[in-house]
Amino acid sequence: MHTNSANHSEIDEQPAAHLAPLSPEATLALSRVSTATITTQLMSRGLRNTYLEGLEFSNPARQRLLGEAFTMRCIPAREDIDVPSIFRDYDHPQRIGVESVAPGQVLVIDARGKKRAASIGHILATRLKMRGASGIVSDGSFRDMVGFEELDLPTFSAGASPTTNLAQHHVVDFQIPIACAEVAIYPGDIMVGDRDGVVCIPRHLAESVARDALEQEELEEFILSKVEEGSPLRGTYPPNDELLKSYSELLPN
Repeated sequence: MHTNSANHSEIDEQPAAHLAPLSPEATLALSRVSTATITTQLMSRGLRNTYLEGLEFSNPARQRLLGEAFTMRCIPAREDIDVPSIFRDYDHPQRIGVESVAPGQVLVIDARGKKRAASIGHILATRLKMRGASGIVSDGSFRDMVGFEELDLPTFSAGASPTTNLAQHHVVDFQIPIACAEVAIYPGDIMVGDRDGVVCIPRHLAESVARDALEQEELEEFILSKVEEGSPLRGTYPPNDELLKSYSELLPN
């Protein structure tokens, strides 16, 4: 027998489902800009704790992650509940959660930063890929890491473990606010990942962050070209009024 505070009959009524989708312009921008630029934009808005520290991508060919968060929360496993026989239960809460992730969503797992046992394995990750998920983020470990390294899905974790989740984790909630790598993640927040790691953008800020991040990177590309030409940092980085004028003259009317 297992316990789970999520109402299985209502699991499809996700808070994120009622949010307006990101605009095509914001989606395109966030698929291009770096997490470094995003953290700068978030810091300018007063948000300093948006980077999920300590997570690494599994597949070097799939470092780019973008999608809205579908949250999953784990508590410590208990020996009389998390027994091997529950693997035969199709309604095991972890499987219910996997089967509830919608296309375009990123499964974000709150594993409390515990890595002794895996928070998810390759078979369930493959199912998420087939459902059209945009990725997986966990502050715990993955099992069957060789499979993750070849899986055509962006996945980020705190490492690998051969031990099944039952030894340490019990899934209890979906689509509630969680902590992942000490960052608050709310259902529907926008997760972005690249070579530098994963960041979380509060959903209500995503459109403005996307717009301003793209503008920041376009300006920084111009600044970089000047540095590569030999310009000193003074007057170039940060740009002075003269350089900004030169840049604005290159922009389309």
